[in-house]
Amino acid sequence: MKDLRPLALTMGEPAGIGGEIALKAWLERESRNVPPFYLIDDPDRLDTLKDRLGWPVALKPIEVPEEALDVFPNALPVLVHRLPRQPVPGTPQQENAAAVITAIDLAVEQVQCGLAEAIVTNPIHKKVLVDAGFSHVGHTDYLAELAGKGVRAVMMLACSELRVVPVCVHMSLRESIEHLKMEAVIEATRATAEALTSDFGIEQPHIALTGLNPHAGEGGAMGREEIDIIRPAVERMKREGLSVRGPEPADTLFHERARSGYDAAICMYHDQALIPIKTIDFHGAVNITLGLPFVRTSPDHGTAFEIAGTGVANEDSLVAALKTASAMARRRRGAQVH
Repeated sequence: MKDLRPLALTMGEPAGIGGEIALKAWLERESRNVPPFYLIDDPDRLDTLKDRLGWPVALKPIEVPEEALDVFPNALPVLVHRLPRQPVPGTPQQENAAAVITAIDLAVEQVQCGLAEAIVTNPIHKKVLVDAGFSHVGHTDYLAELAGKGVRAVMMLACSELRVVPVCVHMSLRESIEHLKMEAVIEATRATAEALTSDFGIEQPHIALTGLNPHAGEGGAMGREEIDIIRPAVERMKREGLSVRGPEPADTLFHERARSGYDAAICMYHDQALIPIKTIDFHGAVNITLGLPFVRTSPDHGTAFEIAGTGVANEDSLVAALKTASAMARRRRGAQVH
């Protein structure tokens, strides 16, 4: 396609597994039909890493994203982004925190300018960034801030068998219960419905909502959040024309037959969403940020310091994130997706 653009892949935490799964994804570009991408990273650290692992990866520094399409078939395009210190696998260094953040900034700038098709982010280590002065709990809210005023981002986890969206994300269970409000439930569901149509090509999406409590509250015997918050949210969205149902008991919503009845499940807190999807497809699930004016995906795992630099990290989630980002971006601009 003449309007094909490469994906921008950020370095993530340089002491983690992001570099090696990026190298693996490029090595599998033909066998797994990986869409063209460029890596915003330090070529010196990648060169050291691929030599340590003995992998036959050709690296090609580039100056602008447009070069990536011609380079990608024969070498991994690396948009040069230098690190203050060369990383030690498994040992994060605070000195590199600013470079990790500016790699994200650069990717957002390039996708907003139309130079990149979409953004795929390698995992970051939140504590290292927070200790260096980063004021965000993760990628999702930071990307929302970079996207512009009024943007409210929502996190979706997706694999071939399931899509889930947690209403309350990176907070304790106690805080999640305190922060669960009807407007938050509605906002997450609306964003999901819109994305299922624009990004996944589902014309009339069906969405199920879990309850918060066991047995969805058992009519108030085990909690009133379903009665006071979730059910009123469902009724309002039905009046708006959305195809929604719930609240459903979470313990019966994720088996194979139940999953066939909806396109996405809205869950009330983090683990209620992530446990089922990671049980179904631990290596292949993808983190997707809904509500942004550009497409962003990420592997659904962390930095894995304990295995960093050993070459055993599984690249499936990154490959899935790259392919998902490409398909979503193409749907948004009306291109045919196979």
